[in-house]
Amino acid sequence: MAQRFENVDVAFVDRFEELHRVAYRAAYAVLGRRADAEDCAQEALARALVRWRSVQGYAPAWVARVSTNQAIDRARRVARTADSSSEASNADPMSDRRRDLVVALRALPKRQREAVALRYLADLPEADAAAAMGCSLGTIKSATSRGLERLRVELGPQWAWED
Repeated sequence: MAQRFENVDVAFVDRFEELHRVAYRAAYAVLGRRADAEDCAQEALARALVRWRSVQGYAPAWVARVSTNQAIDRARRVARTADSSSEASNADPMSDRRRDLVVALRALPKRQREAVALRYLADLPEADAAAAMGCSLGTIKSATSRGLERLRVELGPQWAWED
């Protein structure tokens, strides 16, 4: 692949599969649909390639953040255009829960939403999430804790979030 795309940074090519897994996992957690999650992951990786020199130091967190934002936007667009009939619910029994999650995530302040998405949807370590957000470890811990608390209140006890 590196020979075919001479201008592509070798480091990006070497990390592509890892980054794709992170981006896909984050988008799938929000959307629950493989094709849509794949589209979000591809968009995140395309954006990472364009900005590779500036994001390579914290690439997994960066692509997780972009992919999660893409997934949330896609879910919002689908909800706007979709008929709220039983057809959507019958296709995926988890769709109502995912829809509730997207609404609750969008209601969070940006920093809390990003912290929760990076830590729990993309499953990144606190240090990587802090690097991606450009903040301290304590800020990540605080934002994650506050975000999870708001999600617990919004979503109710049926949603189990680990601290």
